[in-house]
Amino acid sequence: MVGERENDDDDNLELRVDQQSRELSQRHVTKRAKKLRVKEKKIKLKLVIAFDFAEIRERDWCNVVTCHMDTAQAYVWRLQNFVLGEHILKPCPENQTPVKACAISACGNFAVLGTAGDWIEQFNLQSGISRGSYVDLSERSCAHVGEVVGVACDSTNTLMISAGYHGDIKVWDFKGRRLKSKWEIGCAVVKIVYHRSNGLLATATDDFVIRLFDVVALRMVRKFEGHIDRVTDLCFSKDGKWLLTSSMDGTLRIWDVILARQIDAIHVDVSVTALSLSPNMDVLATTHVDQNGVYLCGKEVVNVKLPSVSSTEGSHKDSENPVLNPIQFKDDFQNPHFQEKIPDLVTLSLLPKSQWQSLINLDIIKVRNKPIEPPKKAEKAPFFLPSVPTLSRQIVFEPSDISSEKKIAEGDKLENRRSDLPHSQFLQLLQSSAEKKSFSAFTNYIKSLSSSTLDVELRMFQIIDDDNEQGPDTRPDLFPIELLLDYFIHETSCRNNFEFIQAVIRLFLKNIHGETIQRQSSLQDKAKELLEVQYAVWQRVDKLFQSSKCMITFLSNSQF
Repeated sequence: MVGERENDDDDNLELRVDQQSRELSQRHVTKRAKKLRVKEKKIKLKLVIAFDFAEIRERDWCNVVTCHMDTAQAYVWRLQNFVLGEHILKPCPENQTPVKACAISACGNFAVLGTAGDWIEQFNLQSGISRGSYVDLSERSCAHVGEVVGVACDSTNTLMISAGYHGDIKVWDFKGRRLKSKWEIGCAVVKIVYHRSNGLLATATDDFVIRLFDVVALRMVRKFEGHIDRVTDLCFSKDGKWLLTSSMDGTLRIWDVILARQIDAIHVDVSVTALSLSPNMDVLATTHVDQNGVYLCGKEVVNVKLPSVSSTEGSHKDSENPVLNPIQFKDDFQNPHFQEKIPDLVTLSLLPKSQWQSLINLDIIKVRNKPIEPPKKAEKAPFFLPSVPTLSRQIVFEPSDISSEKKIAEGDKLENRRSDLPHSQFLQLLQSSAEKKSFSAFTNYIKSLSSSTLDVELRMFQIIDDDNEQGPDTRPDLFPIELLLDYFIHETSCRNNFEFIQAVIRLFLKNIHGETIQRQSSLQDKAKELLEVQYAVWQRVDKLFQSSKCMITFLSNSQF
């Protein structure tokens, strides 16, 4: 089928060709029924409710297994010849119940079947012979109590995972068929999906919550909440970083597994019943309630190569062509602000290592760069115009009509009224950021300063007469120090620019204003608050460091 569409944006003609690639069917069922003189229903297979396949053994033997509605056996198919296989897999002949779940091992040699009668059995696909059943001795010589919802195998034939309808997830030894671990979710399990590359198992339950389990570490690692109706399907991306879920509430949600958050949601008029994402993550295939066929959504609907998905643009484009994509998207869900900081995340300043380390060793650098001999006076001093030094490094020439008595009087006024001087850009940004309670502009400014310039800016607030114990309200010269302490508390608690802020705090407290804070009781409360915040944040960071160090040491000493 060929469809064409005219794009209003760039006047291009888009062509799409949809054709059936392969078909697995019984073929000529009506002729066979007449030849055998039986009804067609007796030899025709029922609806497929579950299937699995493996490409690795396609040329050797059957590599597709299907489960059918109300059927006590599973059928195998050969994908190379598109025919039904010669073996029929019949689990638990003594108590035959419909087969509900199936999985093929990564090697393509074995198939695992789960039934509605709490039974799980392993078969060899080449011979069709049973290789044993999985039995939990605590469950009356069966695998689960009740229906088996899903089964899965890992990539090395080491583990087999199964889920029961009543909320029990079990991890088995694949070869020995012994129970290794068990989780109780506490509610009915609807569907499970296992990603072999990262070893994560996603489960959908009737409480509309998505849970992720690490089958190697044997613990739950993620929990996603957001759906308000029954979850219909789950799908991992090829790299395992994203999880796509659909629900009867009419939403298709995309979750970031690493960041443990939802990155987008798409609302559709007709609820999605099943979905699948292509390995290249550029095409999403979906089926919908009371809709025949599979709908393919391209980049204009789900841009899966970006960190966020835009459903607004897709709604405008797709509404023009109901044949190719009849699903109309709504604007009920807005894209989240991806720039928001992730909770408990420590960020670095991305500055060169030498820049923030020079703040820590500034005293050593000054001693090393100190001249050995005092500067010698030139024999003939060059002519120059007298200028006044300023913080902005702009040359301001000194007026010649000021008398020496006036200069002395102005000097006395400057000593008594330091607060009357025009504020530097450093202090102006600090005050404006404190009023807005957003220090990003101030942080960017001090990150752009050199180590020596930042040291000079901090030393401009030094207190000469520390013995006078007055508060910042009566002593304006203490106010900038209090603002800097508030800034350090805010940045440390937010864990922004972690290594740079730690270097500035060390320079501020140890080399410049440490003694002033000790003598001024009004600043000690701020310092204690900074100490508490610093201790809490560092405890978490140190724990992560130690955990990573242990893991690296373990992996470096392991022999694979």
